Amino acid sequence: MNFTPISPVVGAQAHHVLLTDTNDQVIAAIAHALLEHGLLLFRRQSLSDEQLVAFGRRLGELDFSPLAFVDGQKARERPEVLIVSNVKEDGLPIGVLGDAEVVWHSDNSYRETPLSYSLLYAVELPEAGGDTCFANMYLAYETLAPVLKARLDALEIKHDLTYNSAGVLRRGFAPVTDPVNAPGPWHPIVRTHPETGYNTLYLGRRPNAYVRGLSLAESEALIDMLWAHATSERFTWTHVWQLGDVLIWDNRCLMHHRTPFDPSARRIMHRLQFVGERPFNDPVAAQRGPHPRAQAPQTRRTDTHQDAETARGMRA
Repeated sequence: MNFTPISPVVGAQAHHVLLTDTNDQVIAAIAHALLEHGLLLFRRQSLSDEQLVAFGRRLGELDFSPLAFVDGQKARERPEVLIVSNVKEDGLPIGVLGDAEVVWHSDNSYRETPLSYSLLYAVELPEAGGDTCFANMYLAYETLAPVLKARLDALEIKHDLTYNSAGVLRRGFAPVTDPVNAPGPWHPIVRTHPETGYNTLYLGRRPNAYVRGLSLAESEALIDMLWAHATSERFTWTHVWQLGDVLIWDNRCLMHHRTPFDPSARRIMHRLQFVGERPFNDPVAAQRGPHPRAQAPQTRRTDTHQDAETARGMRA
């Protein structure tokens, strides 16, 4: 098995591996590559839910989020597997998030202990649309002005939990009229990755966000500026799905969003999510310099053995 970068910004593709047939050495290599690249792509996989869960449990502790349900959704056959789909059976949605555009976000940032990794497996796809775009928050952080980095180190942002990433009001919550009073946890804007030790921007999602201690107008201006910066095209990469694709990404250093697709088309994705930890800011982290994938983006080949060796050597 080897890994080759799939863009100058983020991610790598794994070669010569079937997720139904992994040993301890393969799992360790995958875990290492995730910390190095932030995102891994596995092509041409064929997995039952049981096999998907078995792989997930080898990689880390699986998480189950009851807030991911929507009203009237059919019961899950495997509670560890979240169905992301616009398909209905017997008049009931089989999954969540429908067919609309899903805004930029980090999965489950509205929780006190957000997710570490997320995994998506492509089961059924529309002919066009439904792509997933990723933004590298290591790179977004490193390209901020030093004076702004210093200011952000002391700030926390509220992550609203009333709406999901498709803008649907969660069960049991009232619409938010004032972000200052919206329910949700406080997390540091500059988050230190607990395993790599490098800093990232941690914004969660834009709607109803609020920076503690600022006036609403000051908070809105700062957040708008950070979002415009963080989602700049130079920090992003878009994945166009193929059947059998498996993507695993690190929510602690990436944000993502989904493009819309034809509502009459079918899209079925099976998702796993992994237990994370409470976000924190380590004052020493800023002295470590940039993460290897937060260097200035440069055009590079992604289909050579040399690239794979270079990628593996970044954290050797």
